Amino acid sequence: MIDLTVARIAEIVGGTLAGVSPRAAAELRVTGTVEFDSRAVGPGGLFVALPGARSDGHDHAGSAVAAGAVAVLAARPVGVPAIVVSPEPRNSRAGVLEHDADGSGAAVLAALAKLAAAVAAELVAGGLTIIGITGSSGKTSTKDLVAAVLEPLGEVVAPPGSFNNELGHPWTVLRATPSTDYLVLEMSARRPGNIAALAEIAPPAIGVVLNVGTAHLGEFGSREAIARTKAELPQAVPPSGVVILNVDDPVVAAMAHVTGSRVVRVSRDGATDCGPSDVWADGVSLDELARPRFTLHAMDARRASGPAEAEVRLGVHGDHQVTNALCAAAVALQCGATVEQVAAALAAAGPVSRHRMQVTTRADGVTVIDDAYNANPDSMRAGLQALAWIAHQTERPRRSWAVLGEMAELGADAITEHDRVGRLAVRLDVSRLVVVGTGRSMSAMHHGAVLEGGWGAGTDRGAASVPDADAALALLRAELRPGDVVLVKASNAAGLGALADALATESDGR
Repeated sequence: MIDLTVARIAEIVGGTLAGVSPRAAAELRVTGTVEFDSRAVGPGGLFVALPGARSDGHDHAGSAVAAGAVAVLAARPVGVPAIVVSPEPRNSRAGVLEHDADGSGAAVLAALAKLAAAVAAELVAGGLTIIGITGSSGKTSTKDLVAAVLEPLGEVVAPPGSFNNELGHPWTVLRATPSTDYLVLEMSARRPGNIAALAEIAPPAIGVVLNVGTAHLGEFGSREAIARTKAELPQAVPPSGVVILNVDDPVVAAMAHVTGSRVVRVSRDGATDCGPSDVWADGVSLDELARPRFTLHAMDARRASGPAEAEVRLGVHGDHQVTNALCAAAVALQCGATVEQVAAALAAAGPVSRHRMQVTTRADGVTVIDDAYNANPDSMRAGLQALAWIAHQTERPRRSWAVLGEMAELGADAITEHDRVGRLAVRLDVSRLVVVGTGRSMSAMHHGAVLEGGWGAGTDRGAASVPDADAALALLRAELRPGDVVLVKASNAAGLGALADALATESDGR
Protein backbone atom coordinates (compact mmCIF):
# COMPACT_ATOMS: atom_id res chain seq x y z
CA MET A 1 0.00 0.00 0.00
CA ILE A 2 1.06 3.63 -0.02
CA ASP A 3 3.11 4.96 2.88
CA LEU A 4 0.74 6.30 5.57
CA THR A 5 1.14 7.33 9.19
CA VAL A 6 -0.88 5.60 11.88
CA ALA A 7 -2.51 8.96 12.64
CA ARG A 8 -3.57 9.36 9.00
CA ILE A 9 -5.01 5.84 8.90
CA ALA A 10 -7.01 6.56 12.07
CA GLU A 11 -8.35 9.71 10.42
CA ILE A 12 -9.35 7.81 7.25
CA VAL A 13 -11.21 5.04 9.07
CA GLY A 14 -12.73 7.19 11.80
CA GLY A 15 -10.93 5.30 14.56
CA THR A 16 -9.38 6.31 17.85
CA LEU A 17 -5.84 5.64 19.00
CA ALA A 18 -5.08 3.13 21.78
CA GLY A 19 -1.69 2.18 23.14
CA VAL A 20 0.02 4.98 21.22
CA SER A 21 0.07 8.73 21.72
CA PRO A 22 -1.13 11.14 19.02
CA ARG A 23 2.39 12.45 18.69
CA ALA A 24 3.88 9.00 18.22
CA ALA A 25 1.07 8.04 15.81
CA ALA A 26 1.95 11.02 13.65
CA GLU A 27 5.45 9.60 13.25
CA LEU A 28 4.75 5.86 13.05
CA ARG A 29 4.43 4.88 9.39
CA VAL A 30 2.86 1.83 7.78
CA THR A 31 5.19 0.96 4.93
CA GLY A 32 4.52 -2.76 4.59
CA THR A 33 1.52 -4.91 3.75
CA VAL A 34 -1.88 -5.09 5.41
CA GLU A 35 -2.58 -8.59 6.74
CA PHE A 36 -5.43 -10.35 8.56
CA ASP A 37 -3.25 -13.40 9.30
CA SER A 38 -0.74 -12.58 12.04
CA ARG A 39 1.65 -15.18 10.59
CA ALA A 40 1.90 -13.16 7.36
CA VAL A 41 2.77 -9.85 9.00
CA GLY A 42 6.15 -8.36 8.18
CA PRO A 43 8.12 -5.24 9.09
CA GLY A 44 6.17 -2.03 8.69
CA GLY A 45 2.86 -3.83 8.28
CA LEU A 46 -0.65 -3.24 9.58
CA PHE A 47 -2.44 -6.15 11.25
CA VAL A 48 -6.23 -6.39 10.87
CA ALA A 49 -7.83 -8.14 13.87
CA LEU A 50 -10.88 -10.19 12.86
CA PRO A 51 -12.87 -12.90 14.67
CA GLY A 52 -12.37 -16.39 13.25
CA ALA A 53 -13.68 -19.91 13.63
CA ARG A 54 -10.81 -21.03 15.87
CA SER A 55 -9.51 -17.81 17.39
CA ASP A 56 -10.02 -14.06 17.51
CA GLY A 57 -7.45 -11.93 15.73
CA HIS A 58 -7.44 -9.54 18.69
CA ASP A 59 -5.73 -12.29 20.70
CA HIS A 60 -2.83 -12.29 18.21
CA ALA A 61 -2.21 -8.54 18.16
CA GLY A 62 0.87 -8.82 20.34
CA SER A 63 2.50 -11.47 18.17
CA ALA A 64 1.74 -9.42 15.06
CA VAL A 65 3.49 -6.38 16.49
CA ALA A 66 6.38 -8.57 17.59
CA ALA A 67 6.64 -9.76 13.98
CA GLY A 68 6.96 -6.18 12.74
CA ALA A 69 3.46 -4.71 12.55
CA VAL A 70 3.46 -0.99 13.27
CA ALA A 71 -0.11 -1.04 14.56
CA VAL A 72 -3.32 -3.06 14.71
CA LEU A 73 -6.71 -2.20 13.23
CA ALA A 74 -9.07 -3.48 15.91
CA ALA A 75 -12.48 -3.19 17.55
CA ARG A 76 -11.06 -2.85 21.07
CA PRO A 77 -7.74 -1.95 22.76
CA VAL A 78 -5.26 -4.82 22.48
CA GLY A 79 -2.30 -3.70 24.61
CA VAL A 80 -0.18 -2.59 21.64
CA PRO A 81 -0.45 0.40 19.26
CA ALA A 82 -3.91 0.19 17.72
CA ILE A 83 -6.52 2.06 15.75
CA VAL A 84 -9.84 1.16 17.37
CA VAL A 85 -13.19 1.35 15.56
CA SER A 86 -16.64 0.98 17.13
CA PRO A 87 -18.73 -2.17 16.54
CA GLU A 88 -21.27 -1.91 13.72
CA PRO A 89 -25.02 -1.90 14.48
CA ARG A 90 -26.48 -5.37 13.97
CA ASN A 91 -28.54 -4.32 10.93
CA SER A 92 -25.49 -2.97 9.09
CA ARG A 93 -23.01 -5.77 9.62
CA ALA A 94 -21.16 -7.20 6.65
CA GLY A 95 -22.19 -10.76 5.85
CA VAL A 96 -18.81 -12.26 5.08
CA LEU A 97 -17.87 -13.13 8.68
CA GLU A 98 -19.59 -16.12 10.22
CA HIS A 99 -18.09 -15.59 13.69
CA ASP A 100 -19.04 -12.02 14.54
CA ALA A 101 -21.45 -12.16 17.44
CA ASP A 102 -20.74 -8.64 18.74
CA GLY A 103 -20.24 -6.81 15.44
CA SER A 104 -16.53 -6.27 16.00
CA GLY A 105 -15.60 -8.00 12.76
CA ALA A 106 -18.03 -5.92 10.72
CA ALA A 107 -16.59 -2.76 12.25
CA VAL A 108 -13.06 -3.73 11.31
CA LEU A 109 -14.15 -4.78 7.81
CA ALA A 110 -15.87 -1.43 7.30
CA ALA A 111 -12.70 0.36 8.41
CA LEU A 112 -10.61 -1.78 6.07
CA ALA A 113 -12.92 -0.80 3.19
CA LYS A 114 -12.52 2.90 4.01
CA LEU A 115 -8.74 2.56 4.06
CA ALA A 116 -8.72 0.67 0.75
CA ALA A 117 -11.01 3.28 -0.85
CA ALA A 118 -8.72 6.13 0.21
CA VAL A 119 -5.63 4.34 -1.08
CA ALA A 120 -7.35 3.43 -4.36
CA ALA A 121 -8.43 7.03 -4.93
CA GLU A 122 -4.91 8.31 -4.46
CA LEU A 123 -3.41 5.65 -6.72
CA VAL A 124 -5.99 6.24 -9.47
CA ALA A 125 -5.13 9.95 -9.35
CA GLY A 126 -1.55 8.86 -9.96
CA GLY A 127 -2.44 6.79 -13.04
CA LEU A 128 -3.56 3.38 -11.73
CA THR A 129 -6.07 1.52 -13.95
CA ILE A 130 -8.54 -0.69 -12.08
CA ILE A 131 -10.16 -3.67 -13.83
CA GLY A 132 -13.17 -5.40 -12.25
CA ILE A 133 -14.35 -8.87 -13.30
CA THR A 134 -17.60 -10.59 -12.39
CA GLY A 135 -19.70 -13.53 -13.56
CA SER A 136 -21.31 -16.66 -12.21
CA SER A 137 -18.35 -18.78 -13.31
CA GLY A 138 -14.88 -18.26 -14.72
CA LYS A 139 -13.96 -15.19 -12.67
CA THR A 140 -10.77 -16.58 -11.19
CA SER A 141 -9.50 -18.10 -14.44
CA THR A 142 -10.23 -14.87 -16.31
CA LYS A 143 -8.60 -12.79 -13.57
CA ASP A 144 -5.44 -14.87 -13.95
CA LEU A 145 -5.49 -14.47 -17.74
CA VAL A 146 -6.06 -10.72 -17.49
CA ALA A 147 -3.09 -10.41 -15.16
CA ALA A 148 -0.96 -12.41 -17.61
CA VAL A 149 -1.85 -10.31 -20.67
CA LEU A 150 -1.32 -7.04 -18.79
CA GLU A 151 2.05 -8.01 -17.34
CA PRO A 152 4.00 -7.03 -20.49
CA LEU A 153 2.40 -3.58 -20.27
CA GLY A 154 3.32 -2.72 -16.69
CA GLU A 155 3.23 -3.74 -13.04
CA VAL A 156 0.12 -5.75 -12.16
CA VAL A 157 -1.50 -6.56 -8.82
CA ALA A 158 -4.15 -9.30 -8.78
CA PRO A 159 -5.57 -11.38 -5.93
CA PRO A 160 -4.36 -14.90 -5.25
CA GLY A 161 -7.06 -17.50 -5.71
CA SER A 162 -10.56 -16.16 -5.14
CA PHE A 163 -10.02 -13.17 -2.87
CA ASN A 164 -13.19 -11.54 -4.13
CA ASN A 165 -15.45 -10.62 -1.19
CA GLU A 166 -15.71 -7.93 1.51
CA LEU A 167 -12.40 -9.07 2.98
CA GLY A 168 -10.34 -10.25 0.02
CA HIS A 169 -11.29 -7.29 -2.17
CA PRO A 170 -9.93 -4.46 0.05
CA TRP A 171 -6.98 -6.66 1.04
CA THR A 172 -6.06 -6.92 -2.66
CA VAL A 173 -6.52 -3.18 -3.22
CA LEU A 174 -4.05 -2.54 -0.42
CA ARG A 175 -1.38 -4.62 -2.21
CA ALA A 176 -1.15 -1.89 -4.84
CA THR A 177 1.59 0.74 -4.56
CA PRO A 178 2.47 3.94 -6.46
CA SER A 179 4.42 1.79 -8.93
CA THR A 180 1.38 -0.39 -9.78
CA ASP A 181 -0.03 0.22 -13.25
CA TYR A 182 -2.96 -2.23 -13.24
CA LEU A 183 -5.08 -3.53 -10.38
CA VAL A 184 -7.15 -6.58 -11.39
CA LEU A 185 -10.07 -7.36 -9.08
CA GLU A 186 -12.40 -10.33 -9.02
CA MET A 187 -15.84 -9.32 -7.74
CA SER A 188 -18.18 -11.84 -6.16
CA ALA A 189 -21.66 -11.48 -4.67
CA ARG A 190 -23.95 -13.38 -2.36
CA ARG A 191 -26.68 -10.77 -2.20
CA PRO A 192 -27.82 -7.69 -4.14
CA GLY A 193 -25.64 -4.67 -3.54
CA ASN A 194 -22.42 -6.64 -2.95
CA ILE A 195 -20.80 -5.76 -6.27
CA ALA A 196 -21.87 -2.12 -6.03
CA ALA A 197 -20.24 -1.93 -2.60
CA LEU A 198 -17.01 -3.46 -3.87
CA ALA A 199 -16.99 -1.05 -6.81
CA GLU A 200 -17.28 1.88 -4.39
CA ILE A 201 -14.07 0.77 -2.71
CA ALA A 202 -12.13 0.62 -5.98
CA PRO A 203 -14.07 2.16 -8.90
CA PRO A 204 -13.19 0.18 -12.05
CA ALA A 205 -12.16 1.95 -15.23
CA ILE A 206 -12.76 -1.34 -17.07
CA GLY A 207 -15.54 -3.75 -16.11
CA VAL A 208 -15.87 -7.30 -17.45
CA VAL A 209 -19.04 -9.40 -17.18
CA LEU A 210 -18.56 -13.04 -18.17
CA ASN A 211 -21.93 -14.74 -17.70
CA VAL A 212 -25.04 -15.07 -15.58
CA GLY A 213 -25.65 -18.60 -14.35
CA THR A 214 -27.12 -20.24 -11.28
CA ALA A 215 -24.24 -19.99 -8.82
CA HIS A 216 -25.61 -18.80 -5.43
CA LEU A 217 -29.15 -19.29 -6.70
CA GLY A 218 -30.19 -20.35 -3.22
CA GLU A 219 -29.20 -16.96 -1.83
CA PHE A 220 -30.51 -14.80 -4.68
CA GLY A 221 -33.74 -16.70 -5.33
CA SER A 222 -33.79 -16.27 -9.11
CA ARG A 223 -31.52 -15.90 -12.12
CA GLU A 224 -33.06 -12.47 -12.70
CA ALA A 225 -31.85 -11.33 -9.27
CA ILE A 226 -28.38 -12.66 -10.08
CA ALA A 227 -28.42 -10.73 -13.37
CA ARG A 228 -29.40 -7.50 -11.64
CA THR A 229 -26.56 -7.94 -9.18
CA LYS A 230 -23.97 -8.69 -11.87
CA ALA A 231 -25.21 -5.57 -13.71
CA GLU A 232 -24.02 -3.50 -10.75
CA LEU A 233 -20.53 -3.71 -12.26
CA PRO A 234 -21.25 -2.09 -15.66
CA GLN A 235 -23.40 0.46 -13.85
CA ALA A 236 -20.41 1.37 -11.68
CA VAL A 237 -18.03 2.02 -14.59
CA PRO A 238 -17.90 5.78 -15.38
CA PRO A 239 -18.74 7.18 -18.83
CA SER A 240 -15.02 7.55 -19.48
CA GLY A 241 -14.50 3.83 -18.89
CA VAL A 242 -15.06 0.63 -20.84
CA VAL A 243 -17.48 -2.24 -20.22
CA ILE A 244 -16.54 -5.60 -21.76
CA LEU A 245 -19.48 -7.97 -22.21
CA ASN A 246 -19.60 -11.61 -23.26
CA VAL A 247 -22.50 -11.23 -25.67
CA ASP A 248 -22.81 -14.99 -26.21
CA ASP A 249 -24.84 -14.78 -22.99
CA PRO A 250 -28.03 -12.84 -23.91
CA VAL A 251 -28.49 -11.69 -20.32
CA VAL A 252 -25.01 -10.21 -20.31
CA ALA A 253 -25.50 -8.69 -23.76
CA ALA A 254 -28.53 -6.79 -22.43
CA MET A 255 -26.30 -5.04 -19.88
CA ALA A 256 -25.12 -2.74 -22.68
CA HIS A 257 -28.34 -0.81 -21.95
CA VAL A 258 -27.57 -0.17 -18.27
CA THR A 259 -24.21 1.55 -18.67
CA GLY A 260 -23.18 4.91 -20.02
CA SER A 261 -19.69 3.62 -20.76
CA ARG A 262 -18.30 2.50 -24.07
CA VAL A 263 -19.18 -1.17 -24.64
CA VAL A 264 -16.81 -3.76 -26.11
CA ARG A 265 -18.61 -6.90 -27.22
CA VAL A 266 -16.82 -10.26 -27.01
CA SER A 267 -18.06 -13.43 -28.66
CA ARG A 268 -17.09 -16.88 -29.84
CA ASP A 269 -18.42 -15.69 -33.21
CA GLY A 270 -17.96 -12.45 -35.09
CA ALA A 271 -21.70 -11.91 -35.55
CA THR A 272 -24.31 -12.33 -32.83
CA ASP A 273 -27.96 -11.49 -32.27
CA CYS A 274 -26.89 -8.11 -30.88
CA GLY A 275 -24.75 -7.25 -33.89
CA PRO A 276 -21.07 -7.55 -34.78
CA SER A 277 -18.54 -8.31 -32.08
CA ASP A 278 -15.44 -6.25 -31.34
CA VAL A 279 -13.31 -9.22 -30.23
CA TRP A 280 -14.02 -12.75 -31.41
CA ALA A 281 -12.57 -16.14 -32.25
CA ASP A 282 -12.82 -18.61 -35.08
CA GLY A 283 -11.30 -21.96 -35.92
CA VAL A 284 -11.45 -23.16 -32.31
CA SER A 285 -9.93 -26.59 -31.71
CA LEU A 286 -8.60 -28.48 -28.70
CA ASP A 287 -5.37 -30.42 -28.31
CA GLU A 288 -5.04 -33.75 -26.52
CA LEU A 289 -5.21 -32.07 -23.10
CA ALA A 290 -8.17 -29.84 -24.05
CA ARG A 291 -6.03 -26.73 -24.48
CA PRO A 292 -7.80 -24.46 -27.00
CA ARG A 293 -6.35 -23.06 -30.20
CA PHE A 294 -8.08 -20.36 -32.24
CA THR A 295 -7.65 -17.26 -34.34
CA LEU A 296 -8.15 -14.07 -32.35
CA HIS A 297 -9.81 -11.19 -34.22
CA ALA A 298 -10.16 -7.65 -32.91
CA MET A 299 -11.59 -4.50 -34.37
CA ASP A 300 -8.97 -1.75 -34.29
CA ALA A 301 -9.78 1.79 -35.36
CA ARG A 302 -6.08 2.40 -35.95
CA ARG A 303 -6.00 -0.14 -38.80
CA ALA A 304 -7.36 0.85 -42.18
CA SER A 305 -6.99 -2.68 -43.47
CA GLY A 306 -9.65 -4.21 -41.21
CA PRO A 307 -9.59 -6.32 -38.03
CA ALA A 308 -6.29 -7.36 -36.54
CA GLU A 309 -5.79 -11.07 -35.99
CA ALA A 310 -3.35 -13.52 -34.46
CA GLU A 311 -3.14 -17.25 -33.80
CA VAL A 312 -3.62 -18.18 -30.15
CA ARG A 313 -2.60 -21.40 -28.38
CA LEU A 314 -3.78 -21.34 -24.79
CA GLY A 315 -1.85 -22.94 -21.96
CA VAL A 316 -5.01 -23.48 -19.90
CA HIS A 317 -7.46 -26.34 -20.25
CA GLY A 318 -11.08 -26.55 -21.39
CA ASP A 319 -13.16 -25.20 -24.25
CA HIS A 320 -14.80 -22.74 -21.83
CA GLN A 321 -11.44 -20.98 -21.52
CA VAL A 322 -11.89 -19.51 -25.01
CA THR A 323 -14.41 -16.97 -23.74
CA ASN A 324 -12.26 -16.22 -20.71
CA ALA A 325 -9.27 -15.62 -22.97
CA LEU A 326 -11.27 -13.39 -25.33
CA CYS A 327 -12.37 -11.22 -22.41
CA ALA A 328 -8.78 -11.02 -21.17
CA ALA A 329 -7.66 -10.08 -24.67
CA ALA A 330 -10.28 -7.33 -24.82
CA VAL A 331 -8.96 -5.85 -21.56
CA ALA A 332 -5.36 -5.85 -22.80
CA LEU A 333 -6.33 -4.34 -26.14
CA GLN A 334 -8.11 -1.50 -24.33
CA CYS A 335 -4.93 -0.92 -22.35
CA GLY A 336 -2.82 -0.56 -25.50
CA ALA A 337 -1.61 -4.08 -26.28
CA THR A 338 -1.48 -5.42 -29.82
CA VAL A 339 -3.12 -8.69 -30.80
CA GLU A 340 0.35 -10.17 -31.28
CA GLN A 341 1.30 -9.24 -27.71
CA VAL A 342 -1.95 -10.68 -26.44
CA ALA A 343 -1.48 -13.96 -28.32
CA ALA A 344 2.05 -14.37 -26.94
CA ALA A 345 0.96 -13.64 -23.37
CA LEU A 346 -1.99 -16.04 -23.56
CA ALA A 347 0.26 -18.82 -24.85
CA ALA A 348 2.59 -18.34 -21.89
CA ALA A 349 -0.20 -18.22 -19.29
CA GLY A 350 -0.74 -21.55 -17.57
CA PRO A 351 -3.02 -22.30 -14.61
CA VAL A 352 -2.15 -20.02 -11.68
CA SER A 353 -4.77 -20.40 -8.95
CA ARG A 354 -4.78 -23.77 -7.21
CA HIS A 355 -7.51 -26.36 -7.80
CA ARG A 356 -8.81 -24.65 -10.95
CA MET A 357 -8.44 -26.82 -14.05
CA GLN A 358 -4.90 -27.86 -13.15
CA VAL A 359 -3.97 -30.86 -15.31
CA THR A 360 -1.19 -33.21 -14.16
CA THR A 361 -0.05 -36.46 -15.76
CA ARG A 362 1.62 -38.81 -13.30
CA ALA A 363 4.53 -41.14 -13.97
CA ASP A 364 2.10 -44.04 -14.40
CA GLY A 365 0.18 -42.15 -17.11
CA VAL A 366 -2.82 -41.25 -14.95
CA THR A 367 -4.01 -37.73 -15.81
CA VAL A 368 -5.58 -35.76 -12.95
CA ILE A 369 -7.82 -32.76 -13.71
CA ASP A 370 -7.95 -30.80 -10.46
CA ASP A 371 -10.91 -28.40 -10.49
CA ALA A 372 -11.79 -28.91 -6.85
CA TYR A 373 -12.07 -25.30 -5.68
CA ASN A 374 -15.53 -24.42 -6.90
CA ALA A 375 -18.51 -25.83 -8.75
CA ASN A 376 -21.83 -24.72 -10.14
CA PRO A 377 -23.93 -26.27 -12.93
CA ASP A 378 -22.13 -24.38 -15.69
CA SER A 379 -18.60 -25.09 -14.50
CA MET A 380 -19.50 -28.72 -13.73
CA ARG A 381 -20.59 -29.20 -17.34
CA ALA A 382 -17.37 -27.58 -18.56
CA GLY A 383 -15.26 -29.86 -16.37
CA LEU A 384 -17.05 -33.01 -17.49
CA GLN A 385 -16.72 -32.00 -21.14
CA ALA A 386 -12.97 -31.49 -20.69
CA LEU A 387 -12.71 -34.91 -19.03
CA ALA A 388 -14.58 -36.59 -21.88
CA TRP A 389 -12.46 -34.83 -24.50
CA ILE A 390 -9.12 -35.81 -22.93
CA ALA A 391 -10.27 -39.41 -22.44
CA HIS A 392 -11.15 -39.78 -26.13
CA GLN A 393 -7.97 -38.40 -27.69
CA THR A 394 -6.30 -41.79 -28.06
CA GLU A 395 -7.10 -44.53 -30.55
CA ARG A 396 -8.52 -46.58 -27.72
CA PRO A 397 -10.38 -44.26 -25.32
CA ARG A 398 -8.85 -43.98 -21.87
CA ARG A 399 -10.92 -44.93 -18.85
CA SER A 400 -12.38 -41.77 -17.30
CA TRP A 401 -13.37 -40.99 -13.71
CA ALA A 402 -15.55 -38.12 -12.50
CA VAL A 403 -15.06 -37.65 -8.75
CA LEU A 404 -17.71 -35.10 -7.88
CA GLY A 405 -18.84 -33.39 -4.71
CA GLU A 406 -21.69 -31.08 -3.89
CA MET A 407 -22.46 -27.85 -5.73
CA ALA A 408 -23.32 -25.48 -2.90
CA GLU A 409 -25.85 -22.65 -2.63
CA LEU A 410 -28.29 -23.80 -5.32
CA GLY A 411 -31.35 -23.54 -3.10
CA ALA A 412 -34.53 -25.17 -4.36
CA ASP A 413 -32.80 -26.18 -7.62
CA ALA A 414 -30.15 -28.28 -5.86
CA ILE A 415 -31.84 -31.66 -6.37
CA THR A 416 -32.62 -31.02 -10.04
CA GLU A 417 -29.17 -29.68 -10.88
CA HIS A 418 -27.33 -32.54 -9.16
CA ASP A 419 -29.56 -35.04 -10.96
CA ARG A 420 -28.66 -33.37 -14.27
CA VAL A 421 -24.94 -33.64 -13.56
CA GLY A 422 -25.24 -37.35 -12.83
CA ARG A 423 -27.11 -37.89 -16.10
CA LEU A 424 -24.62 -35.76 -18.04
CA ALA A 425 -21.75 -37.95 -16.85
CA VAL A 426 -23.49 -40.93 -18.46
CA ARG A 427 -24.27 -39.07 -21.68
CA LEU A 428 -20.63 -38.02 -22.00
CA ASP A 429 -19.61 -41.68 -21.64
CA VAL A 430 -17.63 -41.15 -18.45
CA SER A 431 -16.50 -44.59 -17.31
CA ARG A 432 -16.85 -44.17 -13.55
CA LEU A 433 -18.76 -41.61 -11.52
CA VAL A 434 -17.76 -41.36 -7.86
CA VAL A 435 -20.28 -39.29 -5.91
CA VAL A 436 -18.63 -37.94 -2.75
CA GLY A 437 -20.81 -37.00 0.20
CA THR A 438 -24.14 -37.75 1.77
CA GLY A 439 -27.39 -35.84 1.69
CA ARG A 440 -30.21 -35.37 -0.76
CA SER A 441 -28.21 -33.53 -3.42
CA MET A 442 -25.55 -36.19 -3.69
CA SER A 443 -28.16 -38.95 -3.68
CA ALA A 444 -29.84 -37.14 -6.57
CA MET A 445 -26.57 -37.08 -8.53
CA HIS A 446 -26.01 -40.79 -7.98
CA HIS A 447 -29.61 -41.75 -8.78
CA GLY A 448 -29.60 -39.55 -11.87
CA ALA A 449 -26.63 -41.45 -13.25
CA VAL A 450 -28.09 -44.84 -12.38
CA LEU A 451 -31.48 -44.02 -13.88
CA GLU A 452 -29.94 -42.57 -17.04
CA GLY A 453 -28.35 -45.94 -17.75
CA GLY A 454 -26.32 -46.52 -20.89
CA TRP A 455 -23.08 -47.19 -19.04
CA GLY A 456 -22.40 -50.25 -21.14
CA ALA A 457 -21.17 -53.63 -20.03
CA GLY A 458 -18.27 -54.42 -17.74
CA THR A 459 -17.43 -54.09 -14.07
CA ASP A 460 -15.18 -51.10 -14.71
CA ARG A 461 -18.14 -48.84 -15.53
CA GLY A 462 -20.88 -47.34 -13.39
CA ALA A 463 -21.64 -45.02 -10.49
CA ALA A 464 -20.45 -45.34 -6.91
CA SER A 465 -21.45 -43.35 -3.84
CA VAL A 466 -18.99 -42.80 -0.98
CA PRO A 467 -19.45 -40.81 2.24
CA ASP A 468 -16.36 -38.60 2.14
CA ALA A 469 -13.06 -37.72 0.46
CA ASP A 470 -11.10 -40.37 2.37
CA ALA A 471 -13.42 -43.10 1.10
CA ALA A 472 -13.14 -41.73 -2.43
CA LEU A 473 -9.34 -41.75 -2.25
CA ALA A 474 -9.34 -45.33 -0.97
CA LEU A 475 -11.57 -46.39 -3.87
CA LEU A 476 -9.34 -44.66 -6.41
CA ARG A 477 -6.16 -46.11 -4.97
CA ALA A 478 -7.67 -49.57 -5.23
CA GLU A 479 -9.08 -49.28 -8.74
CA LEU A 480 -7.14 -46.69 -10.76
CA ARG A 481 -5.14 -48.11 -13.64
CA PRO A 482 -2.25 -46.58 -15.60
CA GLY A 483 -3.57 -44.24 -18.28
CA ASP A 484 -6.86 -43.39 -16.57
CA VAL A 485 -8.14 -39.79 -16.55
CA VAL A 486 -9.64 -38.39 -13.34
CA LEU A 487 -11.65 -35.19 -12.83
CA VAL A 488 -12.00 -33.97 -9.23
CA LYS A 489 -14.60 -31.23 -8.90
CA ALA A 490 -16.87 -29.77 -6.21
CA SER A 491 -17.59 -26.61 -4.31
CA ASN A 492 -14.76 -25.74 -1.96
CA ALA A 493 -16.80 -26.66 1.11
CA ALA A 494 -16.77 -30.31 -0.02
CA GLY A 495 -13.06 -30.45 0.77
CA LEU A 496 -11.90 -32.36 -2.31
CA GLY A 497 -8.78 -30.22 -2.76
CA ALA A 498 -6.68 -32.51 -0.55
CA LEU A 499 -7.97 -35.52 -2.50
CA ALA A 500 -6.89 -33.91 -5.77
CA ASP A 501 -3.47 -33.07 -4.32
CA ALA A 502 -3.01 -36.66 -3.16
CA LEU A 503 -3.97 -38.06 -6.55
CA ALA A 504 -1.71 -35.71 -8.48
CA THR A 505 1.38 -36.48 -6.41
CA GLU A 506 1.04 -40.26 -6.26
CA SER A 507 2.70 -42.25 -9.01
CA ASP A 508 1.08 -45.63 -8.60
CA GLY A 509 -2.28 -44.97 -6.99
CA ARG A 510 -1.16 -46.17 -3.55
